[in-house]
This record gives sequence, structure tokens and C-alpha cells, in this order.
Amino acid sequence: MNVQSKPSKLIKGGTGDWEVVIGMEVHAQVTSNAKLFSGASTAFGGEPNSHVSLVDAAMPGMLPVINEECVRQAVRTGLGLNAKINLRSVFDRKNYFYPDLPQGYQISQYKQPIVGEGEVTVAMPDGETVTIGIERLHLEQDAGKSLHDQHPAMSAIDLNRSGVALMEIVSKPDIRSSEQAQAYLAKLQSILRYLGTCDGDMEKGNLRADVNVSVRRAGETGLGTRCEIKNMNSFRFIGEAVEYEARRQIEIIEDGGEIVQETRLYDPEAGETRSMRSKEEAHDYRYFPDPDLLPLEFDQIYVDELKQHLPELPDQKRARFAAELGLSAYDADVLVAEKALADFFEELAKSRDAKLAANWVLNDLTGRLNKEGKSIEDTPVSAAQLGAILDLIAEGAISGKIAKDLFEIVWSEGGEPRAIVEQRGMKQVTDVGAIEKVVDEIVAKNPDKVADAKSNPKAIGWFVGQVMKASGGKANPQAVNDVLKKKLGL
Repeated sequence: MNVQSKPSKLIKGGTGDWEVVIGMEVHAQVTSNAKLFSGASTAFGGEPNSHVSLVDAAMPGMLPVINEECVRQAVRTGLGLNAKINLRSVFDRKNYFYPDLPQGYQISQYKQPIVGEGEVTVAMPDGETVTIGIERLHLEQDAGKSLHDQHPAMSAIDLNRSGVALMEIVSKPDIRSSEQAQAYLAKLQSILRYLGTCDGDMEKGNLRADVNVSVRRAGETGLGTRCEIKNMNSFRFIGEAVEYEARRQIEIIEDGGEIVQETRLYDPEAGETRSMRSKEEAHDYRYFPDPDLLPLEFDQIYVDELKQHLPELPDQKRARFAAELGLSAYDADVLVAEKALADFFEELAKSRDAKLAANWVLNDLTGRLNKEGKSIEDTPVSAAQLGAILDLIAEGAISGKIAKDLFEIVWSEGGEPRAIVEQRGMKQVTDVGAIEKVVDEIVAKNPDKVADAKSNPKAIGWFVGQVMKASGGKANPQAVNDVLKKKLGL
């Protein structure tokens, strides 16, 4: 499932055009109260080593027991990725030196994962739609955390994360630019949040990605040698790392060198990737089925039951917003990207003009939120309050300009919009007699402007502005236009 390149995605090198090829391994922490193989808490932020059971500490004789909720969440995620659900999967031991995983190996899945091939459709800002193939999704344990800044000569280990369930979602090498890589991860984060299978919090490390980058000359179909950039937990840094790594590889090849397959880290301060270690091939991990765990088996009825109760996902919601509410593809895309924003909009748009509601959410509300560095969850203006403002506009009680002022008052001070309009005398003036009085005064004082308007009807705009100014923005703009046309004989 290769994505066809567009010329704009090619990178210019000294000897011709190049194409970047990207695949991603995304680690998503499963939303569950207990760990994958123990009953220890998964809560974030506890005292170091306070969420550690005897199983997590690898005490002799302790056996892992699968957490069914984690299995359920993995299957639901697979369904959300339009992927094949494997009714039989196997847990393997992955042998590797883990300083912060006491058992000395990781319980993961290798040849027989719980979820097989699927796909994610990503809408790009330029209107292009890209389909990224999913290779697999498997369950595995997270490792603990090594802390190197607690003592001058020793490292400390916090095992609170050790054994927490992760879903590793592996994409096919279908991504062709840093922008696509960022958009793919954002879409994946959105799907996980809609499903409730991972909170997608990148700051806490609950969603992080290993990004595999290789380059090839434009028109080639084979894959170049890839380098893996580990543990990326920022959209911006992923974009920067891909751009840097692609150019680094192009320069090496154009200078006659060869790319060495290796694991690299991104240094955001220096804006460059650095070598971490040469990349071991999978067989070096000496995978073998975990003898303490039976193969994981369930039937199609179990899968169908979970599928039946899936929530509406971003693509379905986007299609509904466009078809039923008449929103543009762009507006629908932006609204559904964040579940909380989509929920806010839906509550606001109930029995109201959906396009007007979308404009207020996307321009006024999110603009103000972005300005103050707030998320939709932190908005001081509720959907009910904004809805009251839209109702006042629809009733003709306030103009669009007054509505903006009212929004600012509600944002800063709170309160019920209708009551604020009454208390502060913000109601729109629709009394034609009162408007005529203002118009007569302005017309009498500006005979030259009257002549301009008669020869050029567009000049009426000056009069509209003057009347609105004189009325403190309260005059009904349509009534003002009608009165002016009548008085000026237009």
C-alpha cells in the first residue's frame, strides 16, 4: 500500500531529487486501572516504587496473569484501525538487557500478535487524503524508569511503570514527509482518545513514537537502509527530526558514504539526531513463547460484541458533520480532530445554525483559547453560554459586533449572556424611528458624502459605519442599510 509521491514531497539534493520513506512504531499506554500481568495500579505520579506488585518486582515464583481489560482495549483499538483481529495470539519473551525491568526480559508479542493489518486515513491540510497501512498491533509490558540525576555516582530506578500495558502500533513504510508523519500520529492519537483506549498524553509519555527514516532517489521503489529515532513524544520534534535525518542521510550517500542501520536520539536543542547504538536485528532478542502464559484465545462473538459497542469514530463523525450539518470538509476535519472539541460543537449546534456554530467555535473560541494557551477542556465559556449568545443573535436582540463584545465579557467575568445584555443595555436598536433620527443628522452634516454615495452606491458603507459608531454599535445593521438607501434614494 505505497503512497504515491507528489513532486512537492521530494527533497532536493546536490545530485537530484530524493524521497523520504518513514514508518512508525507508536507505543500507546493502555487505559486500564491495573497493569498487564498484575493487579498493581497504573495511576500516574505516585511515589517512586509505590505501584509495584511482587509480579512487577519479579520475585521468585510469581506468575503473570493476563488482564482481560487490556485485551479488550487492544481489540477495540484494532477495530478502530479497521484491522484484522487475530482470535489466537501468543505472548513471547523478548530477551534484552533492561536495567529497569527486574525479570530481565520483556513479555511482548512477536510472530503472532493480537491485531494484524489495518489502515488509517489521514486528511492533510492541502486537501490530499493519505492512507497509511498498519502492519500490526501487539500488547507488551512497559519498562520502569531510570533516574540519573538523583545521585552523583548511581542511577535510581522507579518501577511504577514497569509492567504497565502498552499497545505497540506498527505502521507500514507508507509515510512520505515529516508533515504526513505528524498528521498520522495526530490521527492515531484522535482515534485512541475517541475509543478511550489510551489518553494520548504525550507529556506523560503515554503516547510516544519510534520513527524509522530512510531515503531513496526519486522514482526508485526499493527501500534504503533505515535509522530509528527513539522515544519521540512531541509532534514538533518528530517533524524536525525527520527533516534533519533525511538530509543527513542524503548528504552521506551523495558524498559516497553508506547509511549504517542504527538507533538514534533527537536533540531538540541542537536540532539534530545523534547515534545511540547500532541496531540489533530482531533475532538477537531470542524471542520464544513465554512458558508461564497460555496462548491468548477468544471467539468471533467476543469481537463482534466489542465492535457493536464502539463509539462513533473521527471519520464517521466527520462524514456526518459534512452530510447532515452541511459543514465544509476543512471545518469538519478540524472539529473532529479533538473529541472534546467535537463534543462541545455538537452540544452548541443542537437546534441551531450549524455553520454559524462552527464559525464561532473555530474562530472566536479556539482563537481565544490558543491566545491564552488553554485547551477546550479549560474553556471559561461553556457550550450553554455560547449557545445563549447565538440565540440572541438569531432573535435579532444583538448584532454580530455586540455578540463579540458579549463573548469577551462572558470569557472574562462569566455570567448568563441574556442577563448581561439586559443589565448593561446591550440590546440592538431595531426601532426604525430612532435609526432614522441618527441617519438624518449624519446626512445633514455631510452633503459631500451624500453626493459621493449617489454617484457610487458602494460609498454607502461610510454612512453605515458612522451610524453604527453613533449608536455605540447597537443599531441593527440591516435596518441601517434599509433606512440609508431610502434617505439617499439608492
